Amino acid sequence: MRELNSYTVNYLKAVRWEKPDWIPAHVSLLPATWRKYREGLEAIVKDHPRLFPWYSGSVDYDRIDAPSYREGTYIDHWHCVWENVEEGLEGMVVGHPLSEWEALDRFQPPVVPADDDPIWDRYRRNFQAQKERGGLATGGMEHGYIYMRLYYLRGFENFMLDVATRDPRLLQLRDMVLEYNLGMVKKQLELGAEQMSFGDDLGMQTSLPISPEDWRFYLKPAFHAIYGACKEAGAIVRVHTDGHILPIIDDLIECGVDILNPQIGANDLHTLVKLCRDRVCVDLDLDRQFFPFAAPAQIRDHVKEAIDAFAPDDGGLMLTAECAPDVPLQIIAAICEALEEYI
Repeated sequence: MRELNSYTVNYLKAVRWEKPDWIPAHVSLLPATWRKYREGLEAIVKDHPRLFPWYSGSVDYDRIDAPSYREGTYIDHWHCVWENVEEGLEGMVVGHPLSEWEALDRFQPPVVPADDDPIWDRYRRNFQAQKERGGLATGGMEHGYIYMRLYYLRGFENFMLDVATRDPRLLQLRDMVLEYNLGMVKKQLELGAEQMSFGDDLGMQTSLPISPEDWRFYLKPAFHAIYGACKEAGAIVRVHTDGHILPIIDDLIECGVDILNPQIGANDLHTLVKLCRDRVCVDLDLDRQFFPFAAPAQIRDHVKEAIDAFAPDDGGLMLTAECAPDVPLQIIAAICEALEEYI
């Protein structure tokens, strides 16, 4: 049996409620944040190696991997047109290839690459490198792979009308999207993925965009199929979702989520505790809407309140703090200091 590093051992203890030695915590720094603060941000990273174990002595401040974070226009693998006016922040879909249903019959969705496609060798090498570092072989899908993809393809207003009128073509489109995603997920599992990470922003600020009943009719079967395949293969399922999701947390747990990454700002903290504690490991997304306006002492109180509410002595809690370029550098430092103090 291969040896896991101390971070991974502790991470798994948190997921399994096996009394972790510390609360796993992660600070996410957007590409635009690196481009803005550069050496000043790197100095904070150097000061907090426990939160940035990936840091190896240098950072490319201008590196951007995802094309949706680059300024300009590009067309993705689903023929959706993206536009971005701010380098380092994610753009938005402005061109919807299925805005008219008449285009569905001739639409060509992406196909799962053949077994000998070079993409799978890249997955193999990435999984092997993760394992050699003592981590988990982690795969996943692009952000917005089911729900958001449907409205990327149709346009948001069209999608809302489809749901409201129960247009049968929406189920046809959902199944098309599901087929591709399920194929990509199963292939990663075949290659040895031990954890699968998914992101789809299911909520708005104070509610779901559609009713819980419609969510269960249109979307839950797709998530159940994908997470079920992961569970069958023995892989951990980690799910990120922005927005208010309290009405469907039970459903996500039923679908097979092991780690749920909800936003504290869009969901009441104490209701999250009530719905999630001892049922699903919560990777709590601290309030990124609060960060730009907070004082360091308020950051400290915010972190402490979250930990105290979950009382995670046995595990089941992680913490994530995403810092956009509107967060002052001193507050990013305060976030790191508070996390290190309390985890």
